[in-house]
Amino acid sequence: QVQLVESGGGLAQAGGSLRLSCAASGSIFRINTMAWYRQAPGKERELVAVISSGGRTNYADSVKGRFTISRDNAKNTVYLQMNSLKPEDTAVYYCNADVLGWRTSSADYWGQGTQVTVSS
Repeated sequence: QVQLVESGGGLAQAGGSLRLSCAASGSIFRINTMAWYRQAPGKERELVAVISSGGRTNYADSVKGRFTISRDNAKNTVYLQMNSLKPEDTAVYYCNADVLGWRTSSADYWGQGTQVTVSS
């Protein structure tokens, strides 16, 4: 089994910054893509940013130029640096990872979510 544990959420003012972290642990042979999603109240969950095992990244248009996704493969950890925050960034942020286990095929795992609230 694989667990994803997020940290770093909280309250920020508009224009401020926050950094989210997500550490994966458990029976991990290799982590393929890692990603951050978010879900605001009354809205569907949406992809924020994704990073491949080789470091290629892709972002939602709404966060391009403000957010940066990165990963530390040695630590099985993915980060989301969020700058120039806006009130519309307020949401629960979820970490996602495609993990290949030692005795299992690739599977999708989710973190428990961390709240990010941006005040105007």
